[in-house]
Amino acid sequence: MAGKHTGCRFGIIFVQIKRMKRGLIFITILWMISSICIGQQKPSKINNGIDRPKLVVGLVIDQMRWDYLYRYADSYGTGGFKRLLKQGFSFENTIIPYTPTVTAAGHACLYTGSVPAVHGIVGNDWIERDGEKSMYCAQDKSVNSVGTASKQGQMSPRNMLSNTIGDELRLASNFNSRVYGIALKDRGGIMPAGHSANAAYWFDDSTGHWISSSYYMNNLPSWVSEYNDQKKPDSFMKADWNLLYPQSTYHQSTADDKVFEKPLNHEKQKTFPHIYSTQIGKGYFPIRQSPYGNTITFDFAKQLIQQEKLGASGQTDMICISLSSTDYVGHRFGPNSMELEDMYLRVDLELAQFLQYLDKTVGENNYLFFLSADHGAPQVPDFMKENKIPAGNLRNPQLMKELNAACAGKYKDSLLVKGIFEYTIYLNMPRIDSLQLDVNAIKNTVLSYLKSKPEVMYAFDYAAFDKAILPANIKERFANGYFYKRSGDIQYILKPQYTDVLSTGTEHGTWYNYDAHIPLLWYGWKIKPGKSNREVYMTDVAPTIAAMLKIQMPNGSVGKVLLEILQ
Repeated sequence: MAGKHTGCRFGIIFVQIKRMKRGLIFITILWMISSICIGQQKPSKINNGIDRPKLVVGLVIDQMRWDYLYRYADSYGTGGFKRLLKQGFSFENTIIPYTPTVTAAGHACLYTGSVPAVHGIVGNDWIERDGEKSMYCAQDKSVNSVGTASKQGQMSPRNMLSNTIGDELRLASNFNSRVYGIALKDRGGIMPAGHSANAAYWFDDSTGHWISSSYYMNNLPSWVSEYNDQKKPDSFMKADWNLLYPQSTYHQSTADDKVFEKPLNHEKQKTFPHIYSTQIGKGYFPIRQSPYGNTITFDFAKQLIQQEKLGASGQTDMICISLSSTDYVGHRFGPNSMELEDMYLRVDLELAQFLQYLDKTVGENNYLFFLSADHGAPQVPDFMKENKIPAGNLRNPQLMKELNAACAGKYKDSLLVKGIFEYTIYLNMPRIDSLQLDVNAIKNTVLSYLKSKPEVMYAFDYAAFDKAILPANIKERFANGYFYKRSGDIQYILKPQYTDVLSTGTEHGTWYNYDAHIPLLWYGWKIKPGKSNREVYMTDVAPTIAAMLKIQMPNGSVGKVLLEILQ
């Protein structure tokens, strides 16, 4: 049938040729034949005629402060962080332009180019104001776990309202480009990969396996199952955790045994060596609190690149990797600990090996690589006090009890404050309505109590945000972090170096620079060496990638293109 129709169309051509002037014959034939051929051609691939990298690699190091690039520099090798600083481009003054500075929001921001007010990820957890139910950022009970019988697989990106640079890459290539996310934390793999990703993988504590959800697939690929069958977490846990170098060389740390450090979940002591071998067969959460959590993440990323042949199809592919163990260890021991110093020395070595792997498999100038963080962290409050620097803490559970007691004294009900997430107070609106109480009066009671606390610097009602008296740049960050369908009612701001922790360990989530100043390094394809101290923002990463790839920015992006690295 196709041949018959083609013959008819050529017959029409020759009839027309006879009726045309001689000077138009050749042009007409070319035009009509080309129209036939074009209709039979397949759509061109995204990289045809346009210079693009084979692979985009995003590496997020959870809880990495900017100063870690230089703090441990004397002990870094030449192939990791120093390679990126020497041969790549570093934006030395990259700021998170919103609060709260937490993992889910940070990963979403880097890849959407947007802020919680737009992408909707207002924290790791929140209360949905429609129904007043607690929500975890990646929670999705409509999907099933894949690769495990546990509920750790019931996750997806559906709570994220805007799309990512990976989504735009998929759209621009008619879904021929492949995009993957990997992290021990589900939110560290899911948010970066986006809505249309080929897959996101995360770590299951019950089995020690890499898993996913039915949002992406019905069954794990055979290569993932084979990788899981190797039981690599067991081999890493057998090794325990000893210092990489002699203890006397750890010049950027306090003594190994400090009262303000918090032991690992499975240990009582706080000193090296940290023993994991005794935990084999008892669950795999301990590997998250070890440098081997980073090791297995890099190892799995290499396997994914190899097995899925990323960067080898003629399309631009993308892999989003997040190292989670840096955050787990940072929370327990703090930025000044020997554990964290050793952690970053090991990350440096593994980063060097990973870059060498990319050089070998993808080609040294064929991949675009960026490194950043989702947030930083403050020093442990008691460490600061020990060194005569103002610091302190205000625990959420205790504060919630105090606020409910203050409300009970006036309104005869002790359940009017429902929750506190990320220094934001959620009032129990259904209960307030059912008791026919004056919500504004309750807000004033809460605000008055907060302002009486010595740890609190500011407190305001989001319903009257325009009247809040705050420095303009700080106020903007809170506006960027507020989404009325998910955010709380009242925000409080602690004094500098005050956190929601006990007397041990540290926490993050504030607007202060120790939480909001993060690294941003670019390396590889089309990147020339250099540095800039111009203030730029986490939101600028996604639009810059879009400009370099010559594709659309993510739909909620509010960032600007970093012109310094464009050719």
